[in-house]
Amino acid sequence: MTQPPLYNEFSTFLKNYFPYKVQKISLNAGFTCPNRDGTKGQGGCTYCNNQTFNPEYCKTEKTIRQQLEEGKQFFMRKYPEMKYLAYFQAYTNTYAELEGLKRKYEEALSVDGVVGLVIGTRPDCMPDALLHYLEALQRHTFLLVEYGIETTQDDTLQRINRGHTFADTVAAVERTAACGIPVGGHVILGLPGESNEQIIAQAGVLSQLPLTTLKMHQLQLIRGTRMAYEYEQHPEAFRLFEVNEYIDLVIDYVEHLRPEIVLERFVSQSPRELLIAPDWGLKNHEFTARVQKRMKERGAYQGKKFGISEKRAIFAEDTNL
Repeated sequence: MTQPPLYNEFSTFLKNYFPYKVQKISLNAGFTCPNRDGTKGQGGCTYCNNQTFNPEYCKTEKTIRQQLEEGKQFFMRKYPEMKYLAYFQAYTNTYAELEGLKRKYEEALSVDGVVGLVIGTRPDCMPDALLHYLEALQRHTFLLVEYGIETTQDDTLQRINRGHTFADTVAAVERTAACGIPVGGHVILGLPGESNEQIIAQAGVLSQLPLTTLKMHQLQLIRGTRMAYEYEQHPEAFRLFEVNEYIDLVIDYVEHLRPEIVLERFVSQSPRELLIAPDWGLKNHEFTARVQKRMKERGAYQGKKFGISEKRAIFAEDTNL
């Protein structure tokens, strides 16, 4: 019997759309967040420091075109023929008036070599008017909308000051997928108060949603965040994984995921000067190689433990079970 692939890789997913190499270029388009400006809350999510994922060229004083051109220069040294996805990453990239959003997205698409958009946002920030615009846009270009899910546990969402519920996530993912738009999700494994059993169960819950892609990463404590202060005051309330412990948790999680979900990453790497813990000293590709090696040792693959009951929950409507 042929062993299934270890997991559904993001690079393979992109090859279904593009016959050439494609690289995401992160953008800071000057957005804020309803969890920062008082609409939903103040101070943002307790773990959040956007400096952890903004490259040097992502400066709000630069136009979207300037940021993309500088990003292209960085990557094209190695791959001159590469094409690019404009990744609206910093803060909530659907949180503005519709006409302003259109201008930003279309400015990005007008840059030579940009062949699509990835838009990161919150589940509670996708108004119908914008969704209808994106539905039309994706008929002409590649588009992926990526929602910050973080967890399926409402008590955890409240604890990390997320400002929305898991029901908001379900509604946003289903509405977006119903428009024919590929939907991505992002989760953090190891949030305070969540056990391994709850985390692994999360994989089955998310598998019932029409997600196209999924990113996961470990909980990281970042300087300047409210969570870092909480950790300083009550370190006993946090569980920080050793690298091998986290690798096995990731594999358990992946085994319970629906096999069709595309896995973009397992880990995040923050700047050393901002990271408090855990510091594993591994680059993302090194961590991924360890996951793959461990999966082979365990005979693990995505969906191996995706149970009959979970499949029935997903497909019952189509099969009348």
